[in-house]
Amino acid sequence: MENGINAAAVPTENETMSRRGILSAGGAALSAAGALALAGAAAPAMAQAARGDAANDVNLLNAARALEFEGIAAYQIALDSGLLPPNAVGFATLYQSHHEQHNEELEKAIKRLGGEAVGPKTSAQYVQQLEADKLKTFEDILRLALRLERGAASAYLGLIEPLKNTDLHLLVARLAADEAAHAATFMIDLASPISAKTPLF
Repeated sequence: MENGINAAAVPTENETMSRRGILSAGGAALSAAGALALAGAAAPAMAQAARGDAANDVNLLNAARALEFEGIAAYQIALDSGLLPPNAVGFATLYQSHHEQHNEELEKAIKRLGGEAVGPKTSAQYVQQLEADKLKTFEDILRLALRLERGAASAYLGLIEPLKNTDLHLLVARLAADEAAHAATFMIDLASPISAKTPLF
């Protein structure tokens, strides 16, 4: 059951339009003034759309931060529980630090988008949310960690398509990979069966 723990502890092409296509509509040529008027009308609409895309991405990244805060809290609950064997303490601390680093990266991305990063809930809220009172054994902690890590990996993969800023795709893909690696450790510890069908997440 502790093999995985021991291992972890060591630690568009852009669309183009010709000038003729832009300046003609229904066979009637637009004047230069008309073309400028259209451009002036389109600019605010494009800016508004860009702001909407950024707000959308900020909301999604803040949702990811909420998951990371939950993970950080879960590891702290585990560390404070007295249920971890000595060789698992360093491992739990390591994975908790990974989640803290994830949150730092997410906060940087949110600020680049002009957004405000959300903060964590209180410790008491996480204790209730994670039903910490039901954690009676080391295996209970491993099962909670597996559930959270698998959920986080799936959540990050689910962010790739709705994120409008494609520069963020690589970030969330990397974070998903981290969560999947964490989950794999717990699957080994719990001897969880691995599905013969892919994808696993």
